[in-house]
Amino acid sequence: AHADVDCLVAFPEMAQAMTNADLAKTATKPNRWRDLDIRLKGMVEPGSDIVMLTYEARATRENGEPYAALVSTGYVHRADGWKMMFHSQTPIETASG
Repeated sequence: AHADVDCLVAFPEMAQAMTNADLAKTATKPNRWRDLDIRLKGMVEPGSDIVMLTYEARATRENGEPYAALVSTGYVHRADGWKMMFHSQTPIETASG
């Protein structure tokens, strides 16, 4: 519901444009993460209808492994609200890794 019709995603394993329906299929496990901590690192608003956020995310995976990444997400303002049109994750070292 919060993704644009098409969204560009970039992860270490893949980079591609996905429809919002295909993107929703990747998020079917409700308990993949716990102890999520997000810290904003930067934000730019190149126009009144576009905003880009960069943040550091730290969490624990469902298998107990720590995960940390620098994340960038872009939103575009549509008639029905703000929609994610870009999302990228770059893993970073965790304290135990």
